[in-house]
Amino acid sequence: MIAQQLGRLAKHSAIYGMGAVVSRLIGVFLLPVVTRYLTRADVGAVETLISLTVVLVIVLRMGISMAFFRFYFDAEDDRGRTTVVRTSFWFTMVMATFGLVVGSIFASQISQLLFDTGSRANLVRAALVLLWAQMNYEQLTSLFRVEERSVSYVAATLANVTITVAATILLVAVWHKGAIGVIAGNFTGTLVVYFVLLAYRRFQLGLEFDRGLFRQMQRFGLPLVPSGLALWVIDLSDRFFLIHMKGLPETGVYSVAVRISTAILLVLIALRTAWPAFAFSIKDDGEAKRTYGYVLTYVVYLCCWLSLGLSLLAPWLVRLLATPRFYRAQEVVPLLVFGGTAFIAFNVMSIGIGRAKKTQFNWVITGGAAVVNIALNLVLIPPYGMIGAAISTLVAYLVMFFGMTIRAQQVFPVPYQWRRIALAVGGAVGLTVLGKSLDVPLGGALLLSAVYPLVLLPLGFYLPVERRRLRGLLPARERGGQADRGPDRRVLEERVVEEAVDGDRGDHEAERERRKARQIAREAAERES
Repeated sequence: MIAQQLGRLAKHSAIYGMGAVVSRLIGVFLLPVVTRYLTRADVGAVETLISLTVVLVIVLRMGISMAFFRFYFDAEDDRGRTTVVRTSFWFTMVMATFGLVVGSIFASQISQLLFDTGSRANLVRAALVLLWAQMNYEQLTSLFRVEERSVSYVAATLANVTITVAATILLVAVWHKGAIGVIAGNFTGTLVVYFVLLAYRRFQLGLEFDRGLFRQMQRFGLPLVPSGLALWVIDLSDRFFLIHMKGLPETGVYSVAVRISTAILLVLIALRTAWPAFAFSIKDDGEAKRTYGYVLTYVVYLCCWLSLGLSLLAPWLVRLLATPRFYRAQEVVPLLVFGGTAFIAFNVMSIGIGRAKKTQFNWVITGGAAVVNIALNLVLIPPYGMIGAAISTLVAYLVMFFGMTIRAQQVFPVPYQWRRIALAVGGAVGLTVLGKSLDVPLGGALLLSAVYPLVLLPLGFYLPVERRRLRGLLPARERGGQADRGPDRRVLEERVVEEAVDGDRGDHEAERERRKARQIAREAAERES
């Protein structure tokens, strides 16, 4: 059952991930265009406003986006699910429009607050149009997610990306619209695909708003609003303090590092897209707990491997994708990518609170992390610049993860595999420190990245069943004799171990389970003979 559940999550995450890879890689490959036609100050302003819109989307939704997934799977029939869809849709439409109108009125003041000048008011207004488009677009595409139509979701994503890239190149490189061209290119693709989806879903989106249901969703989602504000602080404060303490040029260099480090967020995008619908669709609590435990281990393992590779390859990635003015960006990539890993782990961990519908204290965790982030920014940015900003972000995400772990285990305890998680993190961090301290060349960076799975082998990271499956991938190797197999040629020992061996069990208990498995295999062989 665990294998089936993990396989389902992996399948949809992989499909979502392909769309995320294409969209993010295209965004990265647009860096030469952006850095050639925009100044460092313009790049810093664009990145700051895009980060602001992403977080404001979370705030204006007031937690309804997460409540949508929880209550959709709580509904008993199609009629109930349609009511959840319509109530969420109209709430999102109203809040997105509210944000656009109010933000446009105060665009000059927002520009003054962020950039110490009111001259970027039109750039702020363009970013607010992007906010409106993103909120409504993501609400409609969430329907593909709950329906587990990952291919349709990715098709919409790729159409959005294609139009966005074409519009951005025309606006920036051909028509020379500068920073506004970058943001306008972003919302053009989103708006086009949104209106197509609106026509496609028109029969589901009737004029219905269930106040009783909405109040229940509010009780679930409203406690997430302070948490969203804290996330806004963590996500934006580093660039805000960099602008005011070190200037827009330093912020522009830091923004290039942020863009390169978003490769780690491909995992986050793929997982967050598939994770809520998958996690809430598991009805049995026991099965959910066991599945969640394995998911965190494998997600941390994958993210640490990717973080290691990006950290060691950062100097060459920056030189490939940016002009010499931005080469210093490679200095902060390791801090940002491992911070991203902690944030992804936080998102996996928080699902237990959502399942238990105990979201009222989330703001305490994220609020505490925000306070730590602001304090560290004030202390570290003046002497260390963007390196201080990256350290502040990393520490804040770690505080969030450990705080969420304590709270989630109180309301929905899960047997997480902490020893394996510690080995995965320690191995990746150790190889990163080794590579950076030796200043390895490109070949050495590739080699250290490739050997990460092998380094974990003697440390005892892999379970017996995982080692068997890894050996089974070798083409000319027998995994065992006929006595170890049943009539259907499945390895009986592997099946029993997979059902019995836990990630954090001791060697004695694991050996006892292996003896039991061998006994079953011998009895099966005797019956066949």
